[in-house]
Amino acid sequence: MAAALAAGRRLAVGRGRPGAPGRGCGDAAGWGERERSYWRALRRRVLGPPAPPFAAPCQVGAPVLRAAAAAVAPEKLGGPELRELAAALAAGLRSGPCLGLSAPQLGVPLRVFAAELPPDRCSRYPPALRRAHCIEPFPLRLLVNPVLRVLDAHLVTGPEGCVSLKGFSAYVPRHWAVHVSGVDEHGEPVSWEATGWAARIIQHEMDHLDGILYIDRMDTRTFTNVSWMELLD
Repeated sequence: MAAALAAGRRLAVGRGRPGAPGRGCGDAAGWGERERSYWRALRRRVLGPPAPPFAAPCQVGAPVLRAAAAAVAPEKLGGPELRELAAALAAGLRSGPCLGLSAPQLGVPLRVFAAELPPDRCSRYPPALRRAHCIEPFPLRLLVNPVLRVLDAHLVTGPEGCVSLKGFSAYVPRHWAVHVSGVDEHGEPVSWEATGWAARIIQHEMDHLDGILYIDRMDTRTFTNVSWMELLD
């Protein structure tokens, strides 16, 4: 687990692209060397670099989001590092707020994800969307080394966002029903059969464990900045 955390730190931080443009569009694309303010640099010198699991999700561009995650070793189940990761995922879900969160999004390249849809959050969806996508609340679930099986291969397109691509959304096709199995942080078996929205969340998080983002599967013509109307106001 310690090796995975160290690898996550290296993947999450990454480095600027060698030989990329250093001015103009290159800076906007994040190619140049990033300069820190004096106070940020001082804080970094005093406190050192942040260590995963991070308090906030990594954003697209972080290499950890594009790498396949490693399985958690059996001897690590129930250990303090895995329990810390489970707590960080649960906290991240509720502070996001988001419906699913994977370990790679917090800088930890391990095959772990958590998901939750509380009743109050569920009630915020428009009734038509709830009916069309079978949006129902479900309790917090955490899966270690999950294995996905498709139960209904019918593809349904629906809106998705991601806390690792803040401010954007798109329509993405997903299988209607799936089954996912694994264990929790204590090594106890977990089995989850899901349809509709819950199945969509599971598939989204499983993709994260393989270095896949929803933008890789989306209908590109639906990709949207969710604040586009405000920006034109």
